[in-house]
Amino acid sequence: MIKLEALRAFVAVAEAGSIKGASARLNRTVSAISMTLTQLENELSSELFERDRKSQLTELGVFVEQTATVLIRDYDRAVDIIKAYANGRTGKLRIASVPSVATHLLPDLLKDFVTRHRNVDVELTDTDSLQVIHLVETAQADFGICSPIPGETAVDFKPLFRDKFRLVCAEDDALAKLGRPLRWEDLAGSNLILNESSRSLTNASYAQLAATSRLTIRNISSLNAMVGSGLGVTLLPALSCSVLPAGVVSLEFSDDVVCWRSVGIVQRPSSIESPLARHFCEHLENQAPQWVSSLERM
Repeated sequence: MIKLEALRAFVAVAEAGSIKGASARLNRTVSAISMTLTQLENELSSELFERDRKSQLTELGVFVEQTATVLIRDYDRAVDIIKAYANGRTGKLRIASVPSVATHLLPDLLKDFVTRHRNVDVELTDTDSLQVIHLVETAQADFGICSPIPGETAVDFKPLFRDKFRLVCAEDDALAKLGRPLRWEDLAGSNLILNESSRSLTNASYAQLAATSRLTIRNISSLNAMVGSGLGVTLLPALSCSVLPAGVVSLEFSDDVVCWRSVGIVQRPSSIESPLARHFCEHLENQAPQWVSSLERM
């Protein structure tokens, strides 16, 4: 039988790159860890490291490390939840979110939530949808708030709201002077700057414009700075356009070409959900209608 502590020792060696390094991290003797690794490899009837080099994993070793890391995180998280109940504490809430939600929607929600849960520890990571899903899949976040991505993932997606894309450009750009909702053909000749949010767009007309783009910017502050300088235009969800720097404006598209993004909660279906995470997700869902109403006015 493979024991959790054997997997913990193996992961420590893989991360440290040596038995000595893992020994210091786990406060166990070198011989004890070496024996544990031998027993684990005997149990699997295969080697986990290339020869005697503990810094190089075999193909099986890579798989075991990835699987064991998530298992250990789930176990430690479950223990934290049990201890929180036993000690009368609320626990820790780990959230991963796309920047637009983290910046414009979560501050008020978190303020209200931590006021009612004064012993809660909150860890918020704001990043793009792809990384949000990765953090949830690998048990580094209790849940995420993002848009779905193409392809198969090991998470469940529950929609919260959707918002429409707008064109963002410098206030002196010719597009800003048209005085009417935009159509795709209006963007012909403009330098389109791609970003993480716009990656989800599948519209054929947009794809044709994006194919000629030579610039992609992931950071929203840098993106707005480049647009403000007149380097090009970009598409952002309405929520990201609620606060723009001076000299930058957002323009709406006509109803027949408008595009939307969906934002929702992502969770691993097999994960152990803490009551704290469940309460906060319920709080998010209760606020979703209000968000939709405010986004429709943008």
